[in-house]
Amino acid sequence: MFAVGVNSSEKDFLEAFLRPAAIFAGYIGQFVVKPLLGYLFGTISMTIFGLPTSLAAGIMLTSCVSGAQLSNYATFLTDPQMAPLSIVMTSLSTATAVFVTPFLSLLLIGKKLPVDVKGMVSNILQIVVTPIATGLLLNRFFPKICNAIRPFLPPLSVFVTALCVGAPLAINVESVMSPSGISVLLLVIAFHLSAFVAGYSLTGIAFHSQPDVKALQRTLSYETGMQSSLLALALANKFFQDPLVSIPPAISTVIMSLMGFSLVMLWARRKEFAV
Repeated sequence: MFAVGVNSSEKDFLEAFLRPAAIFAGYIGQFVVKPLLGYLFGTISMTIFGLPTSLAAGIMLTSCVSGAQLSNYATFLTDPQMAPLSIVMTSLSTATAVFVTPFLSLLLIGKKLPVDVKGMVSNILQIVVTPIATGLLLNRFFPKICNAIRPFLPPLSVFVTALCVGAPLAINVESVMSPSGISVLLLVIAFHLSAFVAGYSLTGIAFHSQPDVKALQRTLSYETGMQSSLLALALANKFFQDPLVSIPPAISTVIMSLMGFSLVMLWARRKEFAV
């Protein structure tokens, strides 16, 4: 997020708010399309794969949380001009998750999830607002410093991302390697793949007349396909007694990161060939 702030300006964020239709589309993708897919694959896990209800609840819980900050960085790497719009989308879904996530969880899972409102607000400030604001201010008042540190930020971001992704998988590795782990892995892959495709396709239909429709499709694909699985993991560990509920979020943390940044490499390479 600091890297995004360093490479952006206040004007970029003001322009992002001038696209309310795109922001609304991102919100629908995050809190309507994705929960529906989560409910679908959660139901499939029980009816077709014969998995326990707790694993299905884990898949549904994963689909109910807010957008991932990683989607902002993925957008920044593919379409830098869209990064502020992606940040606005993610920030909106994160800020309203304190109300929407428990409601969706109650609707899909049938179990009310208490959420630490103060903790989530603190999380938003720490992970999104503070580093971006710091980067913007540094870029505004100390551009020479930004030019000096800018080349080091991408590899540093990748390293920090690897730590965030690897930790929950390592903690839950025994559960992931259980007999039902492969089935959950396949379902989580199918869930995220469907979300990425839905975000890309539906955006192409809704905004086909926009001059930057391709960049917008990529942005909405990231926004729909990637969510805060770490939050889902924390909720699963704190509010569900059955440890199996935490397996899908743990797997999702890795899968959505790998799939998202694989798309980054694919689309970035296509853009290079196009140029």
